[in-house]
Amino acid sequence: QVQLVESGGGLVPSGGSLRLSCTAPRSTFNNAVMNWYRQASGVQRELVATLTLSGIATYSDSVKGRFTISRDNAKNTLYLQMNSLKPEDTAVYYCNAHYLLQDFWGQGTQVTVSS
Repeated sequence: QVQLVESGGGLVPSGGSLRLSCTAPRSTFNNAVMNWYRQASGVQRELVATLTLSGIATYSDSVKGRFTISRDNAKNTLYLQMNSLKPEDTAVYYCNAHYLLQDFWGQGTQVTVSS
């Protein structure tokens, strides 16, 4: 079982910033398309950002221009830098690795943005 571990969530005022981190086993990290998802209460899980193996990043329209996905291969770590946070960004954020036609998930980290 591939284990992903997220960290970095918390409570932040509107307009603030947070950086989420996700560590994964090296064999998975070096071969997977890495994603960040989020799920707000009572809402379906939403894809927020994707980073391909070739380094192409894509974002949902709701976060484009505010969030940045990146990776540190030496640390097997995926990041999500979140700036200009809004109350509607409040959700549990999940790291996802799409690898060998399977999806692996972290446990999630709560991000709460106060108005």
